[in-house]
Amino acid sequence: MTAASLVCWNCGASLDEVPTPLSRYAECLSCRTELHVCRMCRFYDVTVAQSCKEPMAEEVKDKARANFCELFQPRADAYQPDTPTGDASSEATLAALFGGPPEAPSADHPGDESRQALDDLFGSDPSTRDD
Repeated sequence: MTAASLVCWNCGASLDEVPTPLSRYAECLSCRTELHVCRMCRFYDVTVAQSCKEPMAEEVKDKARANFCELFQPRADAYQPDTPTGDASSEATLAALFGGPPEAPSADHPGDESRQALDDLFGSDPSTRDD
């Protein structure tokens, strides 16, 4: 594998200027992150035991720190940019399921429609209400 096809696992910067094979002390010239790490290796896989598909590899506790694994093979697709999580992802899923965000209150029923429904049900006079 050539250095031209490699990018930093942490920031995605090209590793064209980093000598190969990657030494234990190799660092990304852009973000100074160590490169001889599990997260940069082709055997790294969070879905398997010890996050390593190589059964003969010794366990490495910190997958983002340089190690002495002799089975290390850098992979070109090690950089995984952040994906939407949390609120943005949840809102997108809900919008796909239910057809978008809720509509704003109409001019006929300003304010909270639930409160209006309760007032209608119990006959409360809005002018005497303490909000």
